[in-house]
Amino acid sequence: MILQRSFRCYLLAMAISLGLAGCASSPQAGTAHHSTGATDIGSMAASVALQQVGKPYRYGGNSPSGFDCSGLIHYSYARVGQPVPRTTGQLWKSMTPVPEAQMRAGDLLFFSIDGKMAHVGLYLGEQQFVHAPQSGRRVEVRSLESPFYAQAFVRAGRP
Repeated sequence: MILQRSFRCYLLAMAISLGLAGCASSPQAGTAHHSTGATDIGSMAASVALQQVGKPYRYGGNSPSGFDCSGLIHYSYARVGQPVPRTTGQLWKSMTPVPEAQMRAGDLLFFSIDGKMAHVGLYLGEQQFVHAPQSGRRVEVRSLESPFYAQAFVRAGRP
């Protein structure tokens, strides 16, 4: 438990140092931004997603009262004024593939579960991603280097 808290503090400090996090508030959907590119939008969406760590998983959920995996992505991008599709399948079809070596904060990570592409997370950088894993769990940060996710990873995509 202490290790998890320390890791969360590390991630938050990393996000703040990269200009990703704003703990007091996050941008409202449709709010005007002074961002000049997709990198800024992706970083801001990653910050919003990171702020949801600890929120419960809820199938079909797309709000802080509960998220499913694609609902977390949809919510995070909507909060920074960038609409993206709602379902994992729609996200898969609409994203521009990104080579693993070129991934950056805000890219979507797609995973194959039981032989089919069925899960999506939001890349934070440094091989870390945030996602809403499954019923009974909460939004969390995980490593792409963990055995399960390393094996299940299919590709990254960029809005």
